Amino acid sequence: MEVDTCIASLIQYGLDCGLIEPCDRTYLINQLLQTLKLDSYHPAEPAKLPLEEILRQLLDDAVRRGVCGSDSTSRDLLDTALMGVLTPRPGEVRRRFAALFRESPEAATDWYYRFSQDTDYIRRYRICRDMRWKTATEYGDLDITINLSKPEKDPKAIAAAKNAPQSGYPKCQLCPENEGYAGRMNHPARQNHRIIPIRIAGADWFLQYSPYVYYNEHCIVFNAEHVPMKIDRSAFAKLLDFVTVFPHYFVGSNADLPIVGGSILSHEHFQGGRYCFPMETAPVETELSFRGYQDVKAGIVRWPMSVIRLNSTDRESLTELADKILRVWRGYTDEEAFVFAETEGEPHNTITPIARRRGENYELDLVLRNNITTPEHPLGIYHPHAELHHIKKENIGLIEVMGLAVLPSRLKGELEALAGALLSGADIASDPALAKHAPWIAELQTRHVFTAENTLPILQEEVGQVFRQVLEHAGVYKQTDAGRSALLRLIETINQA
Repeated sequence: MEVDTCIASLIQYGLDCGLIEPCDRTYLINQLLQTLKLDSYHPAEPAKLPLEEILRQLLDDAVRRGVCGSDSTSRDLLDTALMGVLTPRPGEVRRRFAALFRESPEAATDWYYRFSQDTDYIRRYRICRDMRWKTATEYGDLDITINLSKPEKDPKAIAAAKNAPQSGYPKCQLCPENEGYAGRMNHPARQNHRIIPIRIAGADWFLQYSPYVYYNEHCIVFNAEHVPMKIDRSAFAKLLDFVTVFPHYFVGSNADLPIVGGSILSHEHFQGGRYCFPMETAPVETELSFRGYQDVKAGIVRWPMSVIRLNSTDRESLTELADKILRVWRGYTDEEAFVFAETEGEPHNTITPIARRRGENYELDLVLRNNITTPEHPLGIYHPHAELHHIKKENIGLIEVMGLAVLPSRLKGELEALAGALLSGADIASDPALAKHAPWIAELQTRHVFTAENTLPILQEEVGQVFRQVLEHAGVYKQTDAGRSALLRLIETINQA
């Protein structure tokens, strides 16, 4: 297809999505020509093609002309620049959001989520490639995903990023300065990125969506200032304030310590959205009462990790009690349960908090975390142990804590290769790419008879069971009589404080 037809098709896409107006046509064609380093355009009829195909053809032409590198990162930088041409200015986006918010918070986020997809900031055609299934466990159905939408750098891109000049701007990928940024080989382009200013607990914050949307309306709420993550009383107040402003969303925070925290600890942020995670539907198995907080309904959740659930109409009572639990937990040691507040001056105890609304009530789930390591478990006692690393080695952050596995993209090809090897009788242990799975597969062969019809479904089911074990490993207090007794000792200590 001719470049002129592709440009006409991209302009038509912007019109169809409401990103641009007919009077913008000539101006934006010229902006696209500038971005593509072209100096002429012949009017053409738009073709009925999906956005991905329009961009692919424009990029292919740019690569042939030497305007764009052939590696994946260079192509992403250029197609984001093209979409940035069609994306309205921040002021226009913010005014539209504010007008819709006056109708309802839900109307505002509905529009903003669709807008973030229409601008290709959220790449629909990549998200739909993700693999998703549910696995039934004694804790309820767990959500399993293999993430294929987050681009993996090819060798050329990795080499280019290594050789790229280092820059301190923006300070991180969450900073407001990312809005409109052209990107570089080691930092994503964000010309089509628009953020929404909000007030949280009297301070300036911003709302955006994750470009990788691990679940429906996966949003990120981040401090306007580049300040580090910190779980304290103010964090609980901020979470509860957010669900007051956006009652149709949940919001949670990663913990603030390495190993049990998220991938970005340097910039205070939360994650939320409109999705019911498995942990939200998990029942309370042991009711609790906290002295002085009769207006708060409390209990221990039946979940592989250690979760204290608080529910009340009174935000202030929830904030006070959550803060008390955190303060006691920060300093709590129980050697019998292998819980140590600190070793050699390094703190270990923290909390992963999640807030939501239950009708008029507020609810906080406080997930107890501990990041202590040992020579036997150098990545953490309460972290997936080595025998599970063939499936999941990365930190167990907020999303996994709530029961949604975000597994690495390598697993798609590895599971397909394992299925083929099981059916052909190939030696899995001798395959460098698959050998790490050999002990797991050997154990599965003692429980299953594999056929052409059932092999891949069985492997997916068993991956889900490995994720269940991952969560059990990450739980400080195990689902055993000893674990339950130890957790009740903590509750008693909180009540005595």
